[in-house]
Amino acid sequence: MRIRAATRGSALARWQADRVAEAIVAAHPDLAGSDGLEVVPVVVETTGDRDRTTPLEQMGGQGVFVKEVQAAVLDGRADVAVHSAKDLPAATADGLVLACVPERADPRDALVGCRWSDLPQGATVATGSIRRRAHLAHLRPDLVFEGLRGNIGTRLEKAAGFDAIVMAAAALDRLGLEPDVVDRLDADVLLPQVGQGALAIECRADDAATRDLLAAVEHPASRRCVDAERAFLDELGAGCDLPVAAHAVLDGDDPEGGLHLTGAVSSGDGTTLLREDRRGADGVALGRAVARYLLDDRGGLALLGR
Repeated sequence: MRIRAATRGSALARWQADRVAEAIVAAHPDLAGSDGLEVVPVVVETTGDRDRTTPLEQMGGQGVFVKEVQAAVLDGRADVAVHSAKDLPAATADGLVLACVPERADPRDALVGCRWSDLPQGATVATGSIRRRAHLAHLRPDLVFEGLRGNIGTRLEKAAGFDAIVMAAAALDRLGLEPDVVDRLDADVLLPQVGQGALAIECRADDAATRDLLAAVEHPASRRCVDAERAFLDELGAGCDLPVAAHAVLDGDDPEGGLHLTGAVSSGDGTTLLREDRRGADGVALGRAVARYLLDDRGGLALLGR
């Protein structure tokens, strides 16, 4: 049996697709053998890969790294699509289903080149994320921000030109990269992007056989947290082109117990940042409730330009 996995062509995306392929095969030892289960990559170039200079919010934000990958599944060139969950729009594309979320990696952002506590007055920090700029500016209005695009290697090569750059900690871990100075920022400093650190695997909604194969790779606790964060994003009606963030964790050790969700929306310059923490058993309902509170009761509608 052969499964074709659509993925972007960057080193990080290929690493992610390879690990997902290994997990699928390992989860089905009954299909091993010379004619057994095989997962092969289908490399797809996306809009975000072709244009590595335009700020993401000017390109349409969320979706620029996934639409072409999804299209490969929808038109039959591939059977599954492997994404970074943070790149997925909140609404699943017609004809597809989010079939599984494997165990999540470190969801935090990392400051590379200088520790947060050591950043000098007026330091220059490079990032391509409006969320990162807004949240860090809220804490440190003195910081100067520069844009930063490109693959992981390119961004690290540019790090020497700034006091620090910001990138996902999971990307460094997955590629085995160890810059001299890395400061992983806790969520009370920089709240992660929805789905950050998690992978999301989609397949066609009518492909029952593939859905069954992928179910064995699901990590229930990670899925509950990601679903809660995505519900928050969906209720806001926003994407990575706006400074919104959310992070959910288990509220205790029970993987089927309650969740603790923190959500935030802010002005683009970080002057105003609205944040709310809540707990609940139903992650999707929790995410939507936090979003509605920020929108309706805290002034989030005005911040998001509604």
